[in-house]
Amino acid sequence: MNNSRYSEQVVLVTGGAQGLGRAMVERFSAEGATVYFADLNDAAAQDVVAASPDGSTTYSRVDITDAAAAKAWIDQIADERGRVDVLVNNAGIIRDNRIENISPEDWNAVIAVNLTGAFNCTQAAFGHMKNRGYGRVLSFSSMSWRGNFGQVNYVAAKAGVVGFTRGFALEGARHGVTANAIAPGLIETPMLASMNGPAREKLVAKVPMRSTGKPEDIAAAAAFLCSHEAGYITGVVLDVDGGIGIGSSIR
Repeated sequence: MNNSRYSEQVVLVTGGAQGLGRAMVERFSAEGATVYFADLNDAAAQDVVAASPDGSTTYSRVDITDAAAAKAWIDQIADERGRVDVLVNNAGIIRDNRIENISPEDWNAVIAVNLTGAFNCTQAAFGHMKNRGYGRVLSFSSMSWRGNFGQVNYVAAKAGVVGFTRGFALEGARHGVTANAIAPGLIETPMLASMNGPAREKLVAKVPMRSTGKPEDIAAAAAFLCSHEAGYITGVVLDVDGGIGIGSSIR
């Protein structure tokens, strides 16, 4: 690990209080970044801040589905620090059900957090990045974006993230701003931990590498895609999934 790769950089992470978000907050901080993260889980967020070894991590309670709130959060950081180098759109929720049982509220909530939240934060950050001629925007899709039973709302949102990333990559490229996405597979998060034994075993058996991934695997990929070294990579969706996304024959 390069402990100074993100020295003097300002990194923003949404949904940073637990799971993949926390792993990325810790990774960017360990590589020298000043990290600001947004979430709605105050207790978990305070644990992240307390674990930060040098006070380089700051938490704000922000509802990213509120465009004005997202903009106020990002603008304040940009004003205080004079820069926004990296935005990681990680916040996400699921409300799984068969289509006939998905309520309008559950459809709207999943789209709002996973897709509209990414738009709100990216729109707010882009002006600051554009002015400096540099920026990295990383958004989170999922292996589910290709289609998954009982998840039409989540699939639609995560497929939307892919389209959003590719479209925004074209707009950002001329201003030195890259836009990429990560599509995680079966990663050891609280969400996966809630699955029962047989269902979990069935899923893991479909992974060519025959194991689940760790949040640190995602954080490592994120740290690369958001780095200077990845400056010629944009509009890409990187599968970090142990091979489960290779072909439909294994799903």
